Amino acid sequence: MDLGLKGKTVLITGGSKGIGLACAKSFAAEGCNLHLVSRDAGRLEAARKQVRYEHPVEIALHPADLRDSAAVKQVAAACSDADILVNNAGDIPGGSVLDIDEAGWRHAWDLKVFGYVNMTREMLGHMKSRGHGVIVNVIGMAGEKPSFEYVCGATANAGLAAFTKGVGQKSTQFGVRVVAVHPPATRTDRIVALMRNVAKQKYGDESRVDDVVKDGSFGKIIEPEQVGDTVAFLASDRAAHLSGIVLNLGA
Repeated sequence: MDLGLKGKTVLITGGSKGIGLACAKSFAAEGCNLHLVSRDAGRLEAARKQVRYEHPVEIALHPADLRDSAAVKQVAAACSDADILVNNAGDIPGGSVLDIDEAGWRHAWDLKVFGYVNMTREMLGHMKSRGHGVIVNVIGMAGEKPSFEYVCGATANAGLAAFTKGVGQKSTQFGVRVVAVHPPATRTDRIVALMRNVAKQKYGDESRVDDVVKDGSFGKIIEPEQVGDTVAFLASDRAAHLSGIVLNLGA
């Protein structure tokens, strides 16, 4: 399906691996040029080579820690022409409210919550001045199904869902759509590492990841490409009727 995105420019945070890299590939397949942001310059360069191997699009790299509000402003200024923003960077640890102290909680939210809010603020201003743009927030199903063991992430995700709905209700008045997706557990390096740990605890063999998937320890597992394709669709004019919504990709 041609989504009509050819020639658009997309800014993707956390774009060097996992869901962010999958988003990069989905947009590149549609003929979009990319700005990729990550803390790791080496991973960014590897991601650019991987995407360009399949799709000859322009890819600019921006090594930056989006916990730093000054870095957010610098990236947004360099990418002010982006038609689409995908907020994806996040690294929230598992653990209960008893396990994560205040410093750890704030460190996690500085990236996943304030990183999204700050980048949205900056890019929404640029998009508003042009009269068009789309922002897609990649959040997570824990916001809909909170648990004791992942309370920091669940609370962040629920807040970002409310943020998306609130901003997206009004942003259409100046030509900008704001939407989000809630992926369930997705087969990324981070989730696979967690599954290997569970496999070792449950079965005494960390290689039994398939058994962990089958026994439902992580619920439904989807692939990063499924998230990337959904994000690209939501950013396209085929979803022009949608703003202020959060699409659940799992039950």
